[in-house]
Amino acid sequence: MTDLAALRKSYERAELSEEASHADPLKQFERWLGEAISACVPEPNAMTLATVDAGLRPSTRVVLIKGYDQQGITWFTNYDSRKGRELAANPWAALQFHWVELERVVRIEGRVDKVSAEESDAYFASRPLDSRIGAWASPQSQVIAGRGVLVANAARFGTKFLLHPPRPPHWGGYRLRPDTWEFWQGRKSRLHDRLRYRLAADQQWIRERLAP
Repeated sequence: MTDLAALRKSYERAELSEEASHADPLKQFERWLGEAISACVPEPNAMTLATVDAGLRPSTRVVLIKGYDQQGITWFTNYDSRKGRELAANPWAALQFHWVELERVVRIEGRVDKVSAEESDAYFASRPLDSRIGAWASPQSQVIAGRGVLVANAARFGTKFLLHPPRPPHWGGYRLRPDTWEFWQGRKSRLHDRLRYRLAADQQWIRERLAP
């Protein structure tokens, strides 16, 4: 049995200073995401999404970022899934990117809204055919009798829609509009760099250093 308490790593790859970071958190995110992609880290677009239901019970799962701009961070999913139901009850959520190889974490918090039907339609049409059929075949987060249910559903909807499945009414995009960003860079002796950006009342970003 591995002694988990003895597992340690010294973080020594890079640093994050106020002088070297961008004043705009979206630009800083774009820089780090680009570096993660260039470094060929596994799934640099994967992010953990944390939501809280009406009873204040939290849950997390990994989703894939599909876009970002000044409006926020976008992903697509089943509206009837657990995360969809929780966002309907409580539209505040958090995202986290963890680029292990670069010893970096980005945390983002804010309110979540659905994207427009036109935006969801456009992205859905760009997906591979099997993914579009899969959106119809999977009653996401519901209990099913076995994998055969998914296979049978995929065959049924594949036969029904052939090469042109429309976007299901229960499937589409969400956009988190950040009011808080945090950039974490691992450092030696656990004296990590943490820069937080918070949105002030005048819609300007305030950058401040947090103790690790």
